[in-house]
Amino acid sequence: MAARPKPGPVLRSTDGSVTPLHVGAWRAEADEVERSLIDELPAPLLDVGCGPGRIVAAAAAQGRPALGIDTAPSARDETVRRGAAVLTRSVFDPLPGEGRWRSVVLLDGNIGIGGSPNALLARVRELLHRCGVVLVEVAPPGAGSVAATVRVERHARAGVQHGPWFPWARVDADDIEATLARAGFESITLCRGGRWFARGELS
Repeated sequence: MAARPKPGPVLRSTDGSVTPLHVGAWRAEADEVERSLIDELPAPLLDVGCGPGRIVAAAAAQGRPALGIDTAPSARDETVRRGAAVLTRSVFDPLPGEGRWRSVVLLDGNIGIGGSPNALLARVRELLHRCGVVLVEVAPPGAGSVAATVRVERHARAGVQHGPWFPWARVDADDIEATLARAGFESITLCRGGRWFARGELS
């Protein structure tokens, strides 16, 4: 009998809910939907929570100035291997080019960074040029918007390995326009390739 494949990593909340983490897609090259969205954004571009760097690498491949930031050293290493620029830094740390970025990207649920979308978007506003744009990936309509405490869990030979608890949030497509408006953005919601996004411009 063939061995069952190990379950993939998940994000577990203190309320017991579990969200699968699609690591394969996260580490792959940017897909057609992502490349088309990037192509519509003005440069220079800041990819917040860039992970392995597929978005910032795709922007660089288009010949556009782009920088990724992530708190994980492993994300920095993978992004560098893709030939893209990256800093190991939080979005809430001092960053180069504050007030001059023309685009800030928050894909893969990164609107949840820090557990407060309002605080995160207020910080994004500080980073953007007065004519800047933010691109946010959100949960589908009806998924609900929540703030939670979560941790990453992975299956290994010795059992389930888990990281520390940290604050996270989710915003769905029903709520994102109001969330962006509170931070001073006028926005539209888009559905492409079965994924939901909002594009906000400073008002």
